[in-house]
Parts: sequence; C-alpha cells; structure tokens
Amino acid sequence: MKNNPTMFSHRPLLIVTKHNKNKVIAPILEKELGVKCFLSEKFDTDSLGTFSGEIERKKDALSTLRDKCLLAMKMEGYDLAVATEGSFGNHPTVFFAPANDEFMMLIDLKNNLEIVERVLSLETNFKMAEIKQKESLNEFLKMVQFPSHGVIVKDTSSNWKFMEKGIQKKSRLNVLFETFSKNHKSFFIETDMRAHYNPTRMRVIKQACKKLVTKIKSACPSCKTPGFGVVRAEAGLKCNQCGMPTRSTSAHVYACKKCNFENKKAFPNGKTSEDPMYCDFCNP
Repeated sequence: MKNNPTMFSHRPLLIVTKHNKNKVIAPILEKELGVKCFLSEKFDTDSLGTFSGEIERKKDALSTLRDKCLLAMKMEGYDLAVATEGSFGNHPTVFFAPANDEFMMLIDLKNNLEIVERVLSLETNFKMAEIKQKESLNEFLKMVQFPSHGVIVKDTSSNWKFMEKGIQKKSRLNVLFETFSKNHKSFFIETDMRAHYNPTRMRVIKQACKKLVTKIKSACPSCKTPGFGVVRAEAGLKCNQCGMPTRSTSAHVYACKKCNFENKKAFPNGKTSEDPMYCDFCNP
C-alpha cells in the first residue's frame, strides 16, 4: 500500500514545539513525505500545560495534541501541522515501572485528515525524590543520567515558592543543596521531561515519528487516503491444547477515517494459537 506522493510533496508543514523536537522530526518528515518543515514561532505550547506543574493540562493527551496543531495553524497560517504530546507515570501493565506515553499527530486541513500514532515506552528516566543528604543527591543524578539529562529543583513537592528548571551543572546543584540544607533541611528534585533537556525522551519522539510516517504511507485500499491503520484488536486466539478462545489477540482491524472501509488482518503477532497458560479454561 503506497501513499499518494502528491498529497504532501512540496507542502509547508508546521512543527508545533518550543523544545527543539524539530531536530529529530524535520529530517524524517522531509525525507519520507517530501514536505518542507517550518518551526512554530508564535504559539506557546506551554500554554496548554507543563510537565513541571505551573500550568495544569486541562484536557487528555489527544485533545491537547489536537489543540496544539489547530491553534498554531490558525495563528501562523498553515494548513498542515504535526506535534507530539507526552505523559509520564507507571506503565499500565508492567507494574511499578515508569513509562513514556508519547502521542504524535499530523493534521491536514486541506484534505480533512487527522493521523495519530502512539509509542508506549519503558525507555525513560522519569523520576523524582526528596533530597536530604548529599549521597542521595549523587545517587539520584547517577540514576537519571545527569548531566546529559536536565533536572528540576523545587522547595516543596507542591505549592512551591521556588523552582528552577533545566539544570545541567553540578556546581549549581551544589549551591542549591547548601542553600536548602541551611534553610529548609531538604528539597525536591525531578527529571526535566522537556525534550530539549531529555535525550531519552527525544529518542522516543523519533520512534513515534517513524511510526507515524509508516501509518501515513499506509493508504486505504478503497479510497487511497493516507493513514489506513489499526483501530482495534480482536481477542479470541485459540488455545493450542483445548481449542477454546483466549483473551489474546487473534486479529487487528484496520480502518479508513475517510471512507470507513475496514480490513482485518489475522494473527498479527505471528501466532496462530496460544499457550495453555494464557487460557481461562486450561488455567482458570
């Protein structure tokens, strides 16, 4: 399935970011889609929410991402834009493991298209701690890959009066440690998850961009519209011992947002049957 090369070729595309994501996004999109990328200069993405908590994100990730693209396009006069939105917290299935949940969206107003991809990655240094001793500070910095990855310091975990972001110098942290040790006995430190201070997150964004390009290049077999992708998974993969359906995925359903054409791909994970250990009948 090949993408229509005339739909995006030579068109200006707005990358909506203030955190240098364009460094990994632009080369991929220009090479693979033939667009000419431009960096958003007027729209402040922080106005929709910040990782450090000064501005609370009022909507879910997808709605926020859509707002990023639409508001920036309206403000800067583009009809094609791309943006990402990340969230950080515990992985939904790997308990107690931190995860980077990264969404990436392309909106094409000219062709009334919205194409989204997602990467849920365990590759993240997302972490926070209360620091009372110098040894604890050094251990934290080692775990989060400082100084290549920036950190944020706050006087309290919430309702803070002091906050400094984007710290990448140990000398500055030493000064802050001494100051807080004298006045407050402890302080709070966390990873700076903004992409330009977090190379690990930048790599996940690059993965999301490549995945988005693959989806864009997947055209609907019926109307040839880009973005023909998986919309849901169907359970029911049969147990190889008793033959009963399990909860494991038996098929992926692909759909076109433009004409609603659907296509089903059986055994997307390369398995035609499931191990009895995952069967509710054999292993209740």
